[in-house]
Amino acid sequence: MKTRTLGPNGPEVSAIGLGCMGMSAFYGPPSEEAGAIAVIHRALDLGVTLFDTAEMYGPHTNEMLLGKALKGRRADAFVATKFGIGYNADRTALKVDGSPANVRRAIEGSLTRLGMDHVDLYYLHRVDPDTPIEETVGAMGDLVTEGKVRFLGLSEAAPSTLRRAHATHPITALQTEYSLWSREPEDEILATCRELGIGFVPYSPLGRGFLSGQIRRPEDLAPDDSRRSNPRFQGENFDRNLKLVEAVSALAADKGVTPAQLALAWVLAQGDDLVPIPGTRRIPTLEENVAAVDISLSGDELAAIEAVFPKDAAQGHRYAEAARAALNR
Repeated sequence: MKTRTLGPNGPEVSAIGLGCMGMSAFYGPPSEEAGAIAVIHRALDLGVTLFDTAEMYGPHTNEMLLGKALKGRRADAFVATKFGIGYNADRTALKVDGSPANVRRAIEGSLTRLGMDHVDLYYLHRVDPDTPIEETVGAMGDLVTEGKVRFLGLSEAAPSTLRRAHATHPITALQTEYSLWSREPEDEILATCRELGIGFVPYSPLGRGFLSGQIRRPEDLAPDDSRRSNPRFQGENFDRNLKLVEAVSALAADKGVTPAQLALAWVLAQGDDLVPIPGTRRIPTLEENVAAVDISLSGDELAAIEAVFPKDAAQGHRYAEAARAALNR
């Protein structure tokens, strides 16, 4: 497995990580535990070191799953978890809490569920508009001093927020959605990360699975799959986005790789400071994704991808209204 660092002087991790969310939440019924643990173990065997979870996933059950899978193999893993967001009781809105009190409460819960004495990377999952970022990050920094956390991160933070946070305590990584169909970070976020020496971790680098070419119609998703409420998976947006994926799939076929591998190789080609974290529930898909680290794209191939899937080509917002309201601008 090739490795990359999160920022010029940050920790070294595998060039592709594993997002564990879908094993426990949002994409239909949770995975059977033994199968999910087998995927995590296979990832370790392939040299994957970065594993991403959050207290929200389940909630809580994904951290418990990852902790169980890593028992006896903790030294082989760089564990990232997140705190500070959850749905309200009727799941119509997201509640964000970045208060210092919640920083303390959340880390104790995560460590208990993971069965660990520290996490390697601790993210604020969403920025709390009611708590100054300096207060949140200051409290997170206390956890570093105490040895409960090694490095700090933010998720979906605006450039100005990222600067204020980094001035309070060094931020090692920013996690934000980035893929062929979600390219907003190219406007300002990536440049800000590079200026400050912060690593960038693209989540959903396969567009929540859409860019794999395996989702051909909305009915391919389970009835309780959250993607059914995502604007990009609905109506005319779905049909138009599918045509974009079909064009990418044709380029992948010409190169002798899968659409998912081409999409991941494209993300990796955007800079050595990017470490994508695609998720999966299946070992064959994991192996397919990991193999993307060895795919090189020429300038002509990158231009061909850009021609069929240019920036802002995707139809529909990347989040439904409830989740969209929690994004930091």
